[in-house]
Formats: sequence, structure tokens, C-alpha cells
Amino acid sequence: MYCIIVSTAFPLRGGIAHYVGLLGQALGTRHRVETITFKRQYPSFLFPGKTQEETGATTGLLPAPQLLDSLNPWNWLTVAREIRRRNPDLLIFKYWLPFFGPCFGTVARLAKRGRATRVLFICDNVLPHERRPFDTMLTRYAFGAVDYFVVQSDAVEQELRMFWPTANYRNVPHPIYNLFGERIERQRARATLGITADHVLLFFGYIRKYKGLHVLLDALATVRRELDVTLVVAGEFYDDETAYRDHVRKLGLEQSVVFQSQYLPNDQVRIYFSAADAVVLPYLSATQSGIAQIAYNFDTPVIVTQVGGLAEVVHDNRTGFVVPPHDPDALAQAILRFYRDGKQRVFSDAVRQEKVKYSWDALVSTVESFMDPSSQGTREQ
Repeated sequence: MYCIIVSTAFPLRGGIAHYVGLLGQALGTRHRVETITFKRQYPSFLFPGKTQEETGATTGLLPAPQLLDSLNPWNWLTVAREIRRRNPDLLIFKYWLPFFGPCFGTVARLAKRGRATRVLFICDNVLPHERRPFDTMLTRYAFGAVDYFVVQSDAVEQELRMFWPTANYRNVPHPIYNLFGERIERQRARATLGITADHVLLFFGYIRKYKGLHVLLDALATVRRELDVTLVVAGEFYDDETAYRDHVRKLGLEQSVVFQSQYLPNDQVRIYFSAADAVVLPYLSATQSGIAQIAYNFDTPVIVTQVGGLAEVVHDNRTGFVVPPHDPDALAQAILRFYRDGKQRVFSDAVRQEKVKYSWDALVSTVESFMDPSSQGTREQ
């Protein structure tokens, strides 16, 4: 089978680019695979980060040709013609934002016209956490060009079935991110970060309000009355950083919160996850989160809120704790219980067993199943 993946990909940065690189590697062990990525992904005024390109070590990812311009319809025609010329069996798009609906939908329609090419969307979301005008219209346009869908949580499956009832889809767990190297010894990792605390929690990833960092800070204030815990906040702020730092000062947590307010290069990620006793994802809303899959790669327990598909990955009182969203007291009690009951080793052992099912091989087999003629017209419920 000959596949072309169209998505953000290295040398562009971020979790989706990492995912696409790993997907290409996994598919490439059985099939011919090529990737096309953006030469312009977002206009600068829509991108709140500092750079759209990866920095630091590449951890084995190969750069994809940067051909696609998300804003230029003439470019879409050029890219579609190039894909038609190559004539793949399967054209795969990683879909996460309606902004890309016109671009992806147009390229997909033109690329497969008069060809046997089929189009697969791997959906992080159906509609985004933070809604904007025209999201529904743009998503419908994109989905109209799709033959097959992959979703990676029950929450996204439910969204897809409601939004696009005729979808031919499969639901397969989101694989772990295994491109950041091996876990290193905890004390060595903490020494590298200049942390001397006995108890360390990690909040990782870019910061937006729906990620719930403010709830975690409130919870930490409660935890600190009984236990000396340091929180490391590692990620680029897509919200007002000053507001969070002011909140830390208001709670008297200046000595308990370490901000690393930048996008972390790939070769530094393992240091932070190795230093942490647990990762905390206090999201207010979500469909899924790749952060849990990074944590699992390092056998790190995760404390999450009961939103979207997070509780599908984190099993309460087995690989972490699941608490209600918007509830700093419940989150504080989960953190205290984690330390009081000595859950770290038990949870880590359970993560080591659980993560076996989050394999790239399972995703590849799912993609292959769509191209099996006997599977056409079926949906995995």
C-alpha cells in the first residue's frame, strides 16, 4: 500500500508533528509512506507561540517536504495535483482544527478525483475545545471529502457519531509517544533541573484556560498546608502568563512553583517526566490528551479530571487518580492520597502493564483494515 500523510510534521513542532512522525515510521515498516507538511501552517496572528518550528535534537524524525500553504487556495491546487500525480492508495490527514477544513477538504477532493485513492482522517477532535464562528461549517466541508475516520477515544467517537452519523470509522487507542528517549534516574533529573524537593508534580504542555492550571494552583495551596510539594509548570503560555504568576504570588506559592515557560525541545522532555512523581492534567474540558501518552512512555502515573477521554486512559486508583473538574479540593485530596498511601510505585507498575495496549502496531493494523475490501461499509461500535 502506498500512503501519503498530509499534516503538520517535523521540522514543524508540537505533539501532532511528533505523532505524524511516529505514524510514518510505524506505517513505513509495512508500506510505502511519504509525508507532506506545511510551508505556512498558521498566519502569525493566529499563532500565540514563539516559533512554529522544532528546536533542539530531532530524536530520529526526518523532515517532511514543506509544500502546503494553509491560506493559499492556488497552492492547494498545486499540492493536490502533485498528490494526484503520485496516485497513493490512501491519503491520510491528521485533523484537529476547523481552520484547516478548507485546505484539507479541497486537497482531498481534488487529489482523489478520478483516482482509486481513499481519504482517511485521524481526528484529535471533531470540534475544538474553544469554539469559533464557522467551526461547524468548515468541519462539514472537510468531512465531506473523507472515506474513513480514526478516533482515539470514546469521547471523540461520540462526537463523530453525532456530527457525522454516516462515518465509516474505527476507534483505536492513542499510541504512546516513544520518541523522547529512556527515563533517567529521578534524582539525576531533579538535579539537572535544580530541584531539591522530595515531592515533585508536573504540569506539562502549552497553557490555556481549559487546561485548568489555575485549579491546580488552588489545589496546591491546600496540599502545601500538609505536605511540601513542588509543582513544575513546563510549557509555553498561550494565555496571559502574568495572570498565573500573580495567582501564584497571591496564594503564597512562590517557593513551590517552578515555571519553565517555553516550548521544550525533544531532548529535554524526558528530564521533566523523569523528575516527576506524577503528572497532573486538571483539564476543564477535553476530548483526549497526548500528555498522558508521554507520561505512560516514562511509566509516570497521571492524575486527571473526569472530562472527555482522559479517564479512558487513566484508570482511577490503578494508574493514577480521576477527580471531578473545577474542583481544587478534590484534586488536592487526590494528590495528598497519592503521597500518603505511597501510590507512586504501585501506579508506575500498573502503567508499565497498561501501556502495552497503546501500540503503534495496533494503529497501523487499524489503518490497514480500511483497505481490506471485506471491511467496506462497516463501523466499529
